[in-house]
Amino acid sequence: MTRHDTEGRPLWRVFAAFLAPMLLSNILQSLSGTLNNVYVGQMIGVNALAAVSGFFPVMFFCIAFTIGLGAGASVLIGQAWGARDTTKVKAVAGTTLSVGIAFGLLVAVFGGGFTEPLLGALGTPPDILADATRYARIMLIAMPGLFVFLLSTAMLRGVGDTVTPLFTLLISTCIGLVLTPALIQGWGGLPKLGVASGAAATVVSFVVATVWLGFRLRARKSPLAPDATLFRHMRIDARILLAVLKVGVPTGVQMIVIALAEIALLSLVNGYGSHATAAYGAVNQVVAYVQFPAISIAITASILGAQAIGAGRADKLGAIARTGLLMNLVLTGTLVLLGYLFSRHLMAFFITSEPVIEIAQTLLHIMLWGIVVFGMASVLSGIMRASGSVLVPTAIAIFCILFVEVPVAWFTSQRIGLNGIWVAYPAAFVAMLALQTAYYQLVWRKKAIRRLI
Repeated sequence: MTRHDTEGRPLWRVFAAFLAPMLLSNILQSLSGTLNNVYVGQMIGVNALAAVSGFFPVMFFCIAFTIGLGAGASVLIGQAWGARDTTKVKAVAGTTLSVGIAFGLLVAVFGGGFTEPLLGALGTPPDILADATRYARIMLIAMPGLFVFLLSTAMLRGVGDTVTPLFTLLISTCIGLVLTPALIQGWGGLPKLGVASGAAATVVSFVVATVWLGFRLRARKSPLAPDATLFRHMRIDARILLAVLKVGVPTGVQMIVIALAEIALLSLVNGYGSHATAAYGAVNQVVAYVQFPAISIAITASILGAQAIGAGRADKLGAIARTGLLMNLVLTGTLVLLGYLFSRHLMAFFITSEPVIEIAQTLLHIMLWGIVVFGMASVLSGIMRASGSVLVPTAIAIFCILFVEVPVAWFTSQRIGLNGIWVAYPAAFVAMLALQTAYYQLVWRKKAIRRLI
């Protein structure tokens, strides 16, 4: 989708064209991770799966930083693209990629050199430490390339291209799904790499996909194509970097806070026994897929808002926000309704025990409606992010997670048991929507909206 595609078309169609490939990308990425874990767990064993899982906290921190950096860059690129300033698009991309590569090199050198002590400090059990180290070292050394892959696909959203990231991810996923079992079993004379198979397959898949991405962008003459102009901008511009970090760092911090809150809630759930933990896992699998539209609609609102600001059409922000809210109500609301209608069947996909299905179904009924509310709050936050107003919306989200979700989970679980933990999710989402709406209506709409750079 080019910048001209948004002119003279109903906003809902613009949303849909942008949204559909991004939704498919999210689903594909989630399925890829799930299937790779199935390969490792089924073909090698539970210890191998534990070894791979032991690297997750480190991986999550690195990915959170990269997602934050990509989010900040996509907003700035969206504004520059809306203003038809291709030079600024390349300048933002050059600075973002340079920072990503520099951070990736630091991770590769220090993480790769001190992998075992790092995993030991995280409390990795001794019986899986050697396998976890082999897996983690490959991933850490490959971080510069992985960051380029993630940042490139994120920045393409800024110029309205969500189809190319979908194709790129499809290539990466297909290679990984074939290569992982091939390296586990040693198909066709390939070495049997054991636990390291998943890491090696991941590296090969994103390298091949990134090379394909470069050729496609050059063939399509994309403003983000790796050409001489982009390479001239491959340096760190302090002004651009500060603007990227202003938008991106709060996003990354919010992700980390969400992860820490989930750990806290999981510890409460674990106190009710293995049945409760199994139900928690099944409910989260369903909720993750229901959340995809809500999150994707918020990203779409943010990018379209950034492009409107860049084009000097800040007056369109209200219409973009209303369209995003309506799209969320229709798409996310439909999935929530289906979740309620087929809750027992959905839980039976993951759980075979009838008592655990009952627990999981009850938990799903308590919190699923809150995803629609979460989507509404995310759209408003996304619109404000488009203008660079990130700090307050992010602070509101973090406040609701730390001072509504976690305390409510603890308090209500003391009163009504396991079900009380799930009450905390809609409680936090309602508080988030109320506060985001108040800030949006009373403060943000009265601000002067202008380009960040």
